[in-house]
Amino acid sequence: MEAQYSPANVERTAQQFWEKNRCFKAIEDANREKYYCLCMFPYPSGKLHIGHVRNYTLGDVIARFQRMQGKNVLQPMGWDAFGMPAENAAIKHQVAPAKWTYSNIADMRDQLKALGFGYDWDREFATCDLDYYRWEQWFFTKLVEKGLVYKKNSTVNWDPVDQTVLANEQVIDGRGWRSGAKVERREIPLWFLKITDYAEELLADLDKVEWPEQVKTMQRNWIGKSKGIELDFEVPEVGEELRRLTVFTTRPDTLMGVTYVGISADHPIAKRASEIDPAIMEFCKECRSGGTSEADLATMEKRGMDTGYVARHPITGDEVPIYIANFVLMEYGTGAVMAVPAHDQRDWEFANKYDLPITPVIADLDGNEPDVSEGAYTEHGQLINSGEFDDMLFDEAFTAISRQLDKEEKGRVRINFRLRDWGVARQRYWGAPIPIKYGAEGETVPLTDAELPVALPTEVEIDASGSPLKKMRTFYEMGEGWTRETDTFDTFMESSWYYARFCCSDNKEAMLDGRANYWLPVDIYIGGIEHAILHLLYARFFHKLMRDFGMVESDEPFQRLLTQGMVIAETFYRDNEDGSKEWFNPLDVVVERDEKGNVTRATLESDGGLVNVGGIEKMSKSKNNGVDPQSLIDRFGADTVRLFIMFAAPPEQSLEWSDSGVEGAHRFLKRLWKITFDHIEQGEPGHIVSAELNDAQRELRRKTHETIKKCTDDIGRRTTFNTAIAAVMELTNALGKFSDDTLQGLAVSREAVEACVILLSPITPHICHSLWQELGHDTALIDTPWPEVDEKALKRDSMTLAVQVNGKLRAKLELPADADQVTIECEALSNENVRRHVEGKSINKVIVIPGKLVNIVAS
Repeated sequence: MEAQYSPANVERTAQQFWEKNRCFKAIEDANREKYYCLCMFPYPSGKLHIGHVRNYTLGDVIARFQRMQGKNVLQPMGWDAFGMPAENAAIKHQVAPAKWTYSNIADMRDQLKALGFGYDWDREFATCDLDYYRWEQWFFTKLVEKGLVYKKNSTVNWDPVDQTVLANEQVIDGRGWRSGAKVERREIPLWFLKITDYAEELLADLDKVEWPEQVKTMQRNWIGKSKGIELDFEVPEVGEELRRLTVFTTRPDTLMGVTYVGISADHPIAKRASEIDPAIMEFCKECRSGGTSEADLATMEKRGMDTGYVARHPITGDEVPIYIANFVLMEYGTGAVMAVPAHDQRDWEFANKYDLPITPVIADLDGNEPDVSEGAYTEHGQLINSGEFDDMLFDEAFTAISRQLDKEEKGRVRINFRLRDWGVARQRYWGAPIPIKYGAEGETVPLTDAELPVALPTEVEIDASGSPLKKMRTFYEMGEGWTRETDTFDTFMESSWYYARFCCSDNKEAMLDGRANYWLPVDIYIGGIEHAILHLLYARFFHKLMRDFGMVESDEPFQRLLTQGMVIAETFYRDNEDGSKEWFNPLDVVVERDEKGNVTRATLESDGGLVNVGGIEKMSKSKNNGVDPQSLIDRFGADTVRLFIMFAAPPEQSLEWSDSGVEGAHRFLKRLWKITFDHIEQGEPGHIVSAELNDAQRELRRKTHETIKKCTDDIGRRTTFNTAIAAVMELTNALGKFSDDTLQGLAVSREAVEACVILLSPITPHICHSLWQELGHDTALIDTPWPEVDEKALKRDSMTLAVQVNGKLRAKLELPADADQVTIECEALSNENVRRHVEGKSINKVIVIPGKLVNIVAS
């Protein structure tokens, strides 16, 4: 053993051992309990950031722990490789996306290996590999045949410069996130998967998985099941084909308060009105330049235009005007809403702007009419101004109004979902080509198996003028008048089934095989909560599709979900003359702090000048407060980085970066190295004979097994790795105070040292691998079972109890471990300091918590 801890040598040796012995190769074994541990795979940007390191360290710790529990563990890694960043890099650096992507993958793979993550690299793939997306194309053609795919015109966010559809999140202040161009709302033909066919099951099956309740709630809200009434307003003047204007409402109790109907600029009635009035046509065009997200609709200025048409109220027959409203979209519901300004804030704002009537029809439960002069009254209550429905509460009104509408064939109860079908087409190059062809006579058909796969051309030149596939005759012309689809799949398609492909990534003949049913569902899935809605929802949907095609047996892809918090760090900046800020990396700033850790002075190391202290924010390029993991590995070693990240915060919480915390983690590993070295220098231990242990030896042994018990629970059940590490640190402190070179003393300390090494091994595997060998073990630590708790060692001869009087600590008692409650009470009440604090008072109650506390309530 080296006298000094050398992370570089230790980590190189351990990694060479794991690789040579193929320690993480996963092979199906029906006689062993499987455990599939998966982290959300990364986009190959070229460099790991600390968020990546945190995510993958969490997964590796869990995988290693479960392996030591005797389970057959699969932990794979791959690359979410398609998407716009590669195209943007191609434009900026004039390098083909494929070359850029695979070069980045190589760099990031090396970084992951340097961190000692135990992946089965034989299962690695990138989603841009033809052997991967070919099966996605094949499956899509089968979905087309089953009627689960369709193509329709849809309103999208269109970037006129990048010539592509943008997700709502990519539209910032009405402009494209990359080009800065003003986004248009354009109607284009897109391919959709019928995820709405599975809405009910997607909602119900959330009860089958062990996910954070916050994530389940987010998914439930996104699916958005609601019960309401679909009802018809008659529009007499637009012709028979448009005579029925249908809306959906969850608040039929407010029906008698409708004072206008709002429709989308793309609604057929709006189109009819725009054919008559050029001003309406221009207004509709303006509406299409806005965003399509619900957040945009909620915050935008409410604008509208009267179509000149009126709708007849389905119960009263009263005429109400039909307005084109910029907050109504065809993609949401029926493209029309019944507007009740007194009881909907959006409708209220619109009515105030255009001087439309506001009629309250819901009072509070005491029948008091609300004041709607300053805003809408949105609570449920008692109906007023509603004719025969007056005085009814919500449930009664719902039933009565729905019955009347149904009787007159003007409405029907409906279960509705907020969820919309999944648009899977993108007008981009770097993605999997959609396997559809078009005939000269207008035929639209999926490609045959013989025509698959469709390989994406990789030798292309990318510019900002749209997808090069649309300009490549060699790609889209198939002969005999047939042309191939030039749109590519949404990258969510690739990330929706990769977890299943890892089970059998070497199969060249099928999408999945029987091995998928051995490994699935994933036992624990780890990643950021920002993916809680779309990625997880699409993956759940895709899994159910594969199940219904007989490829998997389970209903859900991910049994347990662990969402890690952000990594945050301090920010430092200087103000520029033009009002902008120049941000400096924390590693380049010299910081002085007070005794509470608050920054009192910060200077730039390069010039000694003062810098301003910003807030503590998520690590990002824009604030220049990120930390390069590679520089930390080079300086401290991978184990130090892993230890700090696991110790600094529980997984679900934000982790605040701390240079001193990293240095502290490194000092602890050096101390562990020295403790182990010093122990070995004392010579070979004997065997523990419990009956011959003295008090100090029994106490250290008890501490050892308490630590084993706590770490087993903290890592295995609670996933609170920071408390497990803290427990091991306490055990090393106890070892540092223990001085006994007798055979029994050495035996007890050997047990404690080995416990420290093995309990830390999932977290700091390299140093523990080396220390385990130096402790004389023939079996490698990676193949060593997790230690078992000796319950006998946990038993105490005595116990220490805190004694409180009215909640304040007044004494501590040392009593036999088997003392009964009467004895404990007597000893507590006879304690001199306790007697002094209860003197002259009545003892109301004595509460004994065995082994911990006595609380005396006196008055």
